[in-house]
Amino acid sequence: MRDAVDGRTPTAGRRGPPTPATGAFFRTRRADAGMDVAVLTVGDEVLAGETTNTNAAWLGRRLTERGATVARVVVVPDDRDAIETTVRLLSTGYDAVLVTGGLGPTPDDVTMAAVAAAFDRDLVAHPDAVAYFETHDGYANAEADATVLPEGARFVANDAGVAPGAVVENCYVLPGVPSEMKAVFERVAAAFTGAVPVVKTVFVAEPESALVDRIEGVRERFDVTVGSYPGDGVRVRLRGTDEGEVNAAAAWLRERVEGGE
Repeated sequence: MRDAVDGRTPTAGRRGPPTPATGAFFRTRRADAGMDVAVLTVGDEVLAGETTNTNAAWLGRRLTERGATVARVVVVPDDRDAIETTVRLLSTGYDAVLVTGGLGPTPDDVTMAAVAAAFDRDLVAHPDAVAYFETHDGYANAEADATVLPEGARFVANDAGVAPGAVVENCYVLPGVPSEMKAVFERVAAAFTGAVPVVKTVFVAEPESALVDRIEGVRERFDVTVGSYPGDGVRVRLRGTDEGEVNAAAAWLRERVEGGE
């Protein structure tokens, strides 16, 4: 079993739940849900297994720490149409979408153009980006492409590199280089909020298949989400926003399993 803006407001671009045509992007709101977030990684090298998707893992941890819920992670190739289509779908079904990768001057860096198209906007020289590069030493005219962002976007400076980030409605566009992605994310991190979850883990000395009835019992009785993870025994993780509720669920389960710790 497995666990089932533009800067003014965290839900600026949300347009309602996905339609049946976008069934692949349906999500179930968790018991401890705060802000529902989707992470979109762009890169042929990730799909080919040449690069590990460390950006998504890092963002998952940071967003969870802030009380947001990462409800979906999607990887697409360096293809403008694929990025545009996926951003459109995710932005309608989630409170926010974080897109990483595909920013820069090379031909395969098409993310910013795809995001602009997803929100029916033109790419324009952004005045804040122009001013930023004019006042920072070491940047030549070769970086002129970095000033071009979706019209009306919020410019987000990149303290660790050249390619800036941008916020377009509820879509946050970040560089793909991990150090740069982290630097840009920290500039927008305050937009992601929610109740920080409480997590308890119960270690069980039984096969996972034998626990179905008791896991269902926890779900029926307590306002928590439950995930089970087999290995040397089974780790059952209980998660919620009310510490008393999570503790009660853990105690209830420990009393009904073998080797409950």
